[in-house]
Amino acid sequence: MRTWPVQDAKARFSEMLETCLREGPQVVTKRGVDAAVLVPATDWQKLKRAARPTFKELLLSAGARGDLNVPPRGGMHRRRVHNLV
Repeated sequence: MRTWPVQDAKARFSEMLETCLREGPQVVTKRGVDAAVLVPATDWQKLKRAARPTFKELLLSAGARGDLNVPPRGGMHRRRVHNLV
């Protein structure tokens, strides 16, 4: 992964983009510190899909009851049904 100082990234963006598409992610630094990464769109789509939890994962997560407002089980009693025949 190549590193580009922000002033070089600005001045040579087309070259940085072509390098990104050819070689993969490119790091942009600001004052010597990593600030951003330019990645190919296909890689970005893969990362977004991988970061999104599945519905099952959401339901099984620790905060699911709070997020989904699911009442605790066992606290309700069933009504008795009378036959009207």
